[in-house]
Amino acid sequence: MHPHIEKLYQSAAKSERLIIGLMSGTSLDGLDVALCRIAGSGRDTQVEVQAFTTCAYPQTVKDKILSVFAKQTVSLEYLTLLNAWLGTYHGELINQCLKDWQIDADDVDVIASHGQTIFHCPKHQHQYSDFGNATLQIGDADHIAVTTGITTVADFRQKHIAAGGEGAPLAQYGDYYYFASDKEHRVLLNMGGIANLTYLPKGTDLEGVVCSDLGPGNTLMDAYMREHFSQPYDGSAKQAKQGKINQALLERLLAEPFFTLSLPKTTGPEVFNLAMLQRAQQDSDTRQLSHQDVMATLSALSANVIATHINSLCREQTMVYCSGGGVHNPLLMQQINQQLAAHISLYSSDTLGIHPDAKEAVLFAMLANECLAGKSSRHTGKPYQISLWAK
Repeated sequence: MHPHIEKLYQSAAKSERLIIGLMSGTSLDGLDVALCRIAGSGRDTQVEVQAFTTCAYPQTVKDKILSVFAKQTVSLEYLTLLNAWLGTYHGELINQCLKDWQIDADDVDVIASHGQTIFHCPKHQHQYSDFGNATLQIGDADHIAVTTGITTVADFRQKHIAAGGEGAPLAQYGDYYYFASDKEHRVLLNMGGIANLTYLPKGTDLEGVVCSDLGPGNTLMDAYMREHFSQPYDGSAKQAKQGKINQALLERLLAEPFFTLSLPKTTGPEVFNLAMLQRAQQDSDTRQLSHQDVMATLSALSANVIATHINSLCREQTMVYCSGGGVHNPLLMQQINQQLAAHISLYSSDTLGIHPDAKEAVLFAMLANECLAGKSSRHTGKPYQISLWAK
């Protein structure tokens, strides 16, 4: 037996596994690295987050990614080179984390790499009748594996599309396995660049889970801050708090066709970007607004979209547990809370024992665990069919 296959076999047979989960979202703030000790699988999964950090991207790295991010036309040469370079860079970040945490690479069973999404293209967003859903992540897993010496599991979103999904959001499986409750209705709300949720009715099975993108979380606000303030995001909602919500612009933004699609659905910065905002301002004759008023309105947009979807799903007492960068935006959180129905309560995912910044990386570690030790079923087997890059 090949030694790499033998190690995977041994890892799958263990009572618990040490897995590194990676996540780099559309906010482009950095690489989330979660070191997780995971026992069991499926609904019996037990996770202990032993270490977590966000390796912040310097501006030079952000600029490299932004040069190809959510663009219709890019240099194919540059994209090809960046894919390999980013994989090596992620591997180097992992090596530094392991050094800081005093963990030997040989003790890690696998790395779970989400990759860096640069273009998401579900069928409802393109006009090519010959093609279905597609998505593209870079940060080559071969380079991660070679750089770290650790077998790397990747292409999770491609697996989901191959099995008939849209490639996002993938939180459904980890949220169900780890957070489903027999005692309360739960919503796991993630507010990254795009806001998404997983609705877990009390006592549900996997078929009863609703998981979908909702629309913009931070992506429009972050893009506006980069463009007009040379800042990656609106820290403490400083700019948005100084502005006033413009109802004409808000109503025009809410008229975007994506919001009329039924759940589940996916989207990305390919739709929710500054060009979309400029069209909305032109149509609503609001091009004269101050930057602060625009930021206040963009925050109101995200809050309205999030609260409206949660209210429509949750007819009984429900607990909403939040994660992602939006948790740190006090105005956004306040606006959401004000619009939620009285029977819906809002909390941080900290309440359930998972740091809100770490949750997405932890979920991908759980998906890698399912690759190794999960009991496939007709419903869940295909997305977990394993593709590995061994050291």
